Amino acid sequence: MKIEFNYEIAYRLDKESNYTDWINKLITSQGSFLGNLSYIFCDDAFLLDINLKYLNHDTLTDIITFDYSEDNTISGDIFISIERVNENATKFKVDFEEELLRVMSHGILHLLGYNDKTDDDKDLMRKKENEMMRLFHVEQ
Repeated sequence: MKIEFNYEIAYRLDKESNYTDWINKLITSQGSFLGNLSYIFCDDAFLLDINLKYLNHDTLTDIITFDYSEDNTISGDIFISIERVNENATKFKVDFEEELLRVMSHGILHLLGYNDKTDDDKDLMRKKENEMMRLFHVEQ
């Protein structure tokens, strides 16, 4: 089982192995197992096309997660718009890296069964994102 990073734009993660280790920790800390997980980093236009084609949503978003998990084995495709992450970092006055970790962990949380449809769900999601982001910094 593995984690892959794919790039549809010029952006590249610095030290992919740090992210791989972190994502593995996130999944195992929740009592789950890693299946096949793919992060696809792209721009707004690429993600908008995915949003229209597969979800019938004509809106920009920072992340779309396709869940292929079975039982406790976490698998999926996580598409992230680097343009949205950058814009949101500016909007929320946080570093790009912090916002990227938030979005990356958000995708994992969806694969683990967390939702963000209601206010209570959103509050729990944000709490879990913050917990997961701290794991990246602690371990580095």
